[in-house]
Amino acid sequence: MRVAENLEQIQKQIEAACKNSNRNPDDIKIIAVTKYVSLNRAKEAVEAGVTHLGENREEGLLPKWEVLKDKPTWHFIGSLQTRKVKNIIDKVDYIHSMDRLSLAKEIHKRADGPVKCFVQVKTSDEETKHGLAVDEVLDFIKKLNDFPNIVVVGLMTMAPFTSNEAVLRNCFRTLKELQNQVQHLNLEYAPCHELSMGMSNDFAIAIEEGATMVRIGTALVGEKEE
Repeated sequence: MRVAENLEQIQKQIEAACKNSNRNPDDIKIIAVTKYVSLNRAKEAVEAGVTHLGENREEGLLPKWEVLKDKPTWHFIGSLQTRKVKNIIDKVDYIHSMDRLSLAKEIHKRADGPVKCFVQVKTSDEETKHGLAVDEVLDFIKKLNDFPNIVVVGLMTMAPFTSNEAVLRNCFRTLKELQNQVQHLNLEYAPCHELSMGMSNDFAIAIEEGATMVRIGTALVGEKEE
């Protein structure tokens, strides 16, 4: 497989989704999810022109970070254990999975300066999905005023793995509506201008519903490598 060819195809799909929704493709950031692939595959993605890499575990992030360092922008996209914050806080540019005050407190304590965070929201009824309930988000964000090192740059969600377009659109629209509510709070520490949503199977739909960052693994860097 060639990541460069996959990237070209994905960019064409992004352009089509943006045309459908009167958006600018330049406003969409592709995060290559490299959690299942080797360092060499991650390097291939960077060499192909990918500028954002996403990892979901400390054990996957650190070896790749040691080699690639600041070549890409790093995103921590998985559920983050409070005790592991200290190990990744100076390695990543964005944290996509802030979903509780104890985690916010630890990020604030360990950070040397403002950290760009996404509040993770559960927009479906799937038991396996992490995140705050939709009706908990505004109160949660208001409480983050106590942690000056936290900047809420946006919201993140994971839609169910389904081919039901109505279900997917509902999840993504819910997050977009919630983003509007957060922005209306006019909180300096929560500009909330980003929406991290959409993966290999549904990123085009997510873009049509307002995504600014799409997290693409299989379609871009391939299946899990042994």
